[in-house]
Amino acid sequence: MDKVFELIQREQNRQNSTIELIASENFVSENVLKAAGSCLTNKYAEGYPGRRYYGGCEVVDELEEYCRQKWQQVFATDYHVNVQPLSGTHANMTAYAALLRPGDTILSLDLQMGGHISHGLPISMTGRLYNIEHYGLDSRGYIDMRSVEDMAKKTRPKLIIAGASAYSRIIDFERFACIAHENGALLMADIAHIAGLVAAGEHPSPFGHADIITTTTHKTLRGIRSALIFCKPEYAKKVDSALFPGMAGGPHMHTIAAKAVTAEEALTPEFRAYIRRVVENSRAMAAEFTRMGYEVVTGGTDNHMFLLDLTDAGLTGKQVQEALDGAGITLNKNCVPGDRRSPFQTSGVRIGTPAVTTRGMKEAEMKQIAALITRVIREGEGCLPEVKQEVLAICAKHPLYADCVCD
Repeated sequence: MDKVFELIQREQNRQNSTIELIASENFVSENVLKAAGSCLTNKYAEGYPGRRYYGGCEVVDELEEYCRQKWQQVFATDYHVNVQPLSGTHANMTAYAALLRPGDTILSLDLQMGGHISHGLPISMTGRLYNIEHYGLDSRGYIDMRSVEDMAKKTRPKLIIAGASAYSRIIDFERFACIAHENGALLMADIAHIAGLVAAGEHPSPFGHADIITTTTHKTLRGIRSALIFCKPEYAKKVDSALFPGMAGGPHMHTIAAKAVTAEEALTPEFRAYIRRVVENSRAMAAEFTRMGYEVVTGGTDNHMFLLDLTDAGLTGKQVQEALDGAGITLNKNCVPGDRRSPFQTSGVRIGTPAVTTRGMKEAEMKQIAALITRVIREGEGCLPEVKQEVLAICAKHPLYADCVCD
């Protein structure tokens, strides 16, 4: 056991001493950690509240119902919610199983243009089970709604997905819904990246437009790594049976407890202020890169992330990611629209501000971090020791957890 806790301590030290810019990562509260590490991990509870296959479920029944109610409050919705999915991809696959048959057509954003693997990459299970068609971006890097409409008319999908993993602008869920329903399709909104913004009123909501909505509970929601499925009431039975017994057995009750804590936190005024700062920080850093002569895809951002196009810098996203790792700054390589490089190399990087904002960093630090990244890009390995020291100084001013997680 000593080895395991040694590795946990090393990972905590890494998180404490690095600047985290991966858009899908964040730091949970100590209360979320406590719930996730509670005795609820011991309890098996196949089924749903009041309809379990095991005894001794009176407490977890109440917990799951409480969790469901809190998430409906977070998004101010009467949609049915299932809190048992284990991850975003698990939630998406469950949604497909509930609404589609193998061979049905799904219309989604191309992965190379900011989509997600679970939305229909040929080698993924989605791509194997369903016929996948894609819409794309316009010349500015925005979702091409005319392309969505044309492809919907041409391919007659059963499901249209509005959602992305690397897209920095507002998604027009209302127009997506009009296009889907006019062409006999259902609309699924995957808001995994922007759920925190939707909850805080910083992004238009898909509720009332989409037929089914999936989201993770980490990223901008700043909770445990897990997921939720919302749907209009008429699809509730299909969704619930698709998940259990269709796609899972016993739910992870310790995770559901942590999701309930996450929902409680998302209902506070402090969370709304946090999300506003996330967006402000993202815009500030994107503007600073633009000022320094870099190309930011779409010219800016409306949310928690943006893509930096490195084509003119003569470097790949992989090279920049690896160089920054050496300086204590973590981000991820990412394809940019029209990228000719492979996903393993890429011509860009994705930068997100949820984690640094959780640490209390503001616009001044965003400009400082942009300058450090620029220095690494332009000067290379020779500057890494000096940049690393500056990173450590920034992190020391913005500590994470007061006590060691593994104490």
